[in-house]
Amino acid sequence: MELWHNRILVLDFGSQYTQLIARRIREAQVYSQILPCTVSLATILAYRPQGIVLSGGPSSVYEKKAPTVAKELFEQGIPILGICYGMRSASVRRTLTETRWPGVVRSIK
Repeated sequence: MELWHNRILVLDFGSQYTQLIARRIREAQVYSQILPCTVSLATILAYRPQGIVLSGGPSSVYEKKAPTVAKELFEQGIPILGICYGMRSASVRRTLTETRWPGVVRSIK
């Protein structure tokens, strides 16, 4: 069995709490790794994460060069938790509906 078979990736959008998020995940006995939000989809998938956390950040989703992730990430069937900017970025990248995102408890419209 792989040493870190339960792996959560934290994609960093520049939040001051990214390190704290990763540490709290580790305290729950789950391996977490922080990667920049600019990392490629292929790299994310190579880690075979059990889940992804999109951290917060100082940017606005309405900026022309706002940081984001590839929209194909949301089609991989990997559970994603967006925190603050990460959630806003995800909702702008893809309209959240329960039919498109099975497992989403509440949809944002």
